[in-house]
Amino acid sequence: MSQFIFTPPVQASLPIAGTGQRFPVRRIYCVGRNYADHALEMGSDPREEPPFFFTKPADAVVCDGKPARYPPRTSNLHHEIELVVAIGKAGADIAVADAWEHVFGFAVGLDLTRRDLQNAAKKTGRPWDTGKAFDESAPVSEVHPLAATGAIESGRIWLNVNGELRQQGDISDLIWSIPEVIAELSSLFVLKEGDLIFTGTPAGVAAISKGDVLEGGVDGVGTLRTEIA
Repeated sequence: MSQFIFTPPVQASLPIAGTGQRFPVRRIYCVGRNYADHALEMGSDPREEPPFFFTKPADAVVCDGKPARYPPRTSNLHHEIELVVAIGKAGADIAVADAWEHVFGFAVGLDLTRRDLQNAAKKTGRPWDTGKAFDESAPVSEVHPLAATGAIESGRIWLNVNGELRQQGDISDLIWSIPEVIAELSSLFVLKEGDLIFTGTPAGVAAISKGDVLEGGVDGVGTLRTEIA
């Protein structure tokens, strides 16, 4: 029997609300510019482009209540509060009408972004990895099962920084609905159990600093808190 040459990393996972179980994280997919107001503030016309995606590594997850370290090589770290969909049933080329069958539940997430590195990559047509996929770039709350929350199609999404409201919107303002996002993403990748989908952020993204406390939530799902260490 073969052995690993070093101890494998611990499986990234999130607690499941109301249980002693955990949700193992396989991949993290993120939807870009999925609220019209945010697309406009980033200089795009939300009516002209279909959904597009980028990824973060599973080990970028930071559990609720734990600090996220301010990353190196940036002077412009931004917050982006998002509703996160947790996939519980594998599938490819999923029809919009069947998408909810593949959802295990929901969480609240922060897509932390090195905006200066992302903007530099955009200008040269290079990938966004250094701006989006760095260590501890994905704080996520506990996962709330669909059976408890029901299908989340509306509800306030918000973020406070040091007690001051920074972002606010409604899930009903998504340009591409959750079923549409799942259908489109599953035409590009085989979605599997353990995948997380960050569904986009409303307007109001801005810089954060070391020591800032971020608290946000989605009505009907829950809340998330982290401090930038």
